[in-house]
Amino acid sequence: MNTSSFANVAAEAVLAAGVIQAQRRGQAIEIQHKGVVDLVTEVDRASEDAILRVLRERFPDHDIVTEETDLARTGSEWVWYVDPLDGTTNYAHGYPFYCASVGLTRNGERIAGAVYDPVKEELFTAERGAGAFLNGRRLRCTQTSELLQSLLVTGFPYDFRDDVDRALVLFRALIARARAIRRDGAAALDLAYMAAGRIDAFWEERLKPWDVMAGALMVEEAGGRASRFDGTPMGVAADEVLVSNGPLHPALLEVIAEARRVPAPE
Repeated sequence: MNTSSFANVAAEAVLAAGVIQAQRRGQAIEIQHKGVVDLVTEVDRASEDAILRVLRERFPDHDIVTEETDLARTGSEWVWYVDPLDGTTNYAHGYPFYCASVGLTRNGERIAGAVYDPVKEELFTAERGAGAFLNGRRLRCTQTSELLQSLLVTGFPYDFRDDVDRALVLFRALIARARAIRRDGAAALDLAYMAAGRIDAFWEERLKPWDVMAGALMVEEAGGRASRFDGTPMGVAADEVLVSNGPLHPALLEVIAEARRVPAPE
């Protein structure tokens, strides 16, 4: 089966989740806590169920890694990474920035993916070697080459309050060099925006594979670059994620390296 079929299935899956998110938007929903500030809602779980139904029907032999449920794995070379509702905190507060994200890897290589924003009805898709698209329109990253002219996006792990100074090291370094920085709270959608040329770069620590597998492929297929903070391949660990339009990558790596050599304020 070709990657176009994989991307189509990923799109079908995120659209199914998006229907649920749109239907439940603004309604009273059950909210539980996975941590002090880390939420999960009944909409997360319903969205996950909708995605799993699509993937299991199409590819019953593939493994699936999803945020809300620890599923048994068979060791398949094909692994789907599912974030049924990226931006749960936003959704729970009625803040309109969230999405469903589904990405496929084969032996650790990103193959296909889809991200759907039900608020703006924007479907982002990508296929390895075939490009990235928004509602069928081909995407390209920006060509911004100066940090001072760049719009950056970041996020913070849920436990950043345990060491706020450490969490802010890169933020402090980059806010002094960029035009502006945003924190939107949904990494998968942030990366889709990067592929669409709406922002110039994104960085974050301690993400999960389901946060970035689809979006990182979109950026790469739109001409951008994804790596760890030292420039090595990002892989599937997602412990360090630096994604840029490409021209900005060397400067970003330099700033990050410099900032990490300086001890955090006491």
